[in-house]
Parts: sequence; C-alpha cells; structure tokens
Amino acid sequence: MNTLMSILVGVGLASACGLRVFIPLLVVSIAAHFGQLTLGPGFQWIGSNTALIGFSVAAAVEVAGYYVPWVDNALDTIASPSAIMAGTIVSVAVMTNMDPFYKWALGIIAGGGMAGLVQGTTVVARGASSVGTGGLANPLISTLELVGSVVLSILIIIVPILTFCVLVAVVWFVARRFLRKKQTVAVAG
Repeated sequence: MNTLMSILVGVGLASACGLRVFIPLLVVSIAAHFGQLTLGPGFQWIGSNTALIGFSVAAAVEVAGYYVPWVDNALDTIASPSAIMAGTIVSVAVMTNMDPFYKWALGIIAGGGMAGLVQGTTVVARGASSVGTGGLANPLISTLELVGSVVLSILIIIVPILTFCVLVAVVWFVARRFLRKKQTVAVAG
C-alpha cells in the first residue's frame, strides 16, 4: 500500500473508532492476522493471536454495554478519550513508508481528530435520544453505530478511495446541516 493510500485507510479507520472503539481495532487485527493488511514497524503485534483474542473480547463487551439503558451514556464518558487514542493508534499502525514524526503528527491530528469528531457526534445523538425518548431509542442508535463501524472498517480496507470519498461527503453533509440548523436557531433566537 502506498503512502497516500495508507493515510486514507488510517483516517477512515480512525473515523470508525469514533463509532465503536474496538471494532476497527478488531477488523485491523483480523486483516493483519490473515495477511490482508500491512502494518507499520512496531505495530505487527496487532495481528497476533493474543491481540485478536483481546480485541474480540473488548469489542463484544463494548457492543453489549451499549445495549444496556443508561450504561450506554456512561460508556460515552469512557469512550470519548478512548476513541481519540484508538483512532491515533490505528491510523499510525497502518501508515507505512513515512517518517515517524509525520506519521505520529498525522495520526494525532487527523486520526485522533476524526475519531473525536465522530465520537462527539454520537455522544450528542445519544444524549438527545436519552432526553427525547427516555433512552428507548438508544438501542437503535447503538445498532446504527455498530453497523457503521463494521462497514466503514471493512470497506476502508477493501476500497479505500471510494470509501474515503463517501466518508468526506457524509462529514460535509452533516457539518453543513448542523451549521444551517445552528444559523436558524441563532436567527430565531
């Protein structure tokens, strides 16, 4: 994988970490374990049997926790900083053929930043759902986040350019919609 492609894959996987912290790490572990993804120097451990088992257990616990009412909101408190760290690590792990300084700078800024942005959006959505429905719609939101994380993690590895373009379009659409809503509220207020 060339440098630009590895950056796209890294940022895409980091975005998926914003939806679920351990799903992208599990997908990367599986792909690396079976030789479908090359990891940068020092990150080959992610494809080990131990990491594969650890990420599987962590992903299962995380997914189950998001289906327990009100525990999901508590998990968001832990998941927010964890998503940023996981986004940074997973993006740096897949970036290849780069100077370590640039790799870590991109990992922290782009990877951690995207993971934090996506995680922040999910926290707001879950909070609004908890207030609006008393938490009854939270399992639906959890399911959408889970499916989004799995699909994004797999597709960004298989078809990185197309998936990254779709990801950018979705982020642009959501940001534009949010800004319009904010302007409408400001004008009405």
